Amino acid sequence: MKMKQSFAAAAFVFAVTFASAAIAAGSHSGGHGHGFAFGKPGKASAVSRTLQIIMKENFYEPKSIDVKAGETIRFKIVNKGELVHEFNIGTAAMHASHRKEMMMMVEHGVLEADKINHHMMKMDMGGGKTMAHDDPNSVLLEPGKSGEIIWTFTKAADIEFACNVPGHYDAGMMGDIRFK
Repeated sequence: MKMKQSFAAAAFVFAVTFASAAIAAGSHSGGHGHGFAFGKPGKASAVSRTLQIIMKENFYEPKSIDVKAGETIRFKIVNKGELVHEFNIGTAAMHASHRKEMMMMVEHGVLEADKINHHMMKMDMGGGKTMAHDDPNSVLLEPGKSGEIIWTFTKAADIEFACNVPGHYDAGMMGDIRFK
């Protein structure tokens, strides 16, 4: 157990050390202030297939996903790692902006290496903006937890899935979404 805690602590220190220190005062809820030109939340009745996504320390299984415009996919996401991880669908620019918001979560104690302090996620960051992390294109999971996203890909775009927990994207925790 002590080794597990040491690993989690060391990984977290690494993540925070190498993450961007820039802090943005954007809303963490409501689509991160971005529109979804590439898709929208899907309906369970429209799901054409289900994909399981496994998250571990700074990688996903699978590493890339092929989709078709108009397709609705149910993503069943499982965090099999020892750290908190995220599965977020977006453009590179959306992920860059979101990483700043995730850093705010760390700095305010909402997000720890292996724990989410859920009671703090509704904290007002000013102007009614919160850290609720309730966007339809994203799920944030503690170790051993699972979640689900149903997403309709409306048109081909240059998008990826990524973990925006500080340091994880920079360590390679992202994958391509390829339109076929």
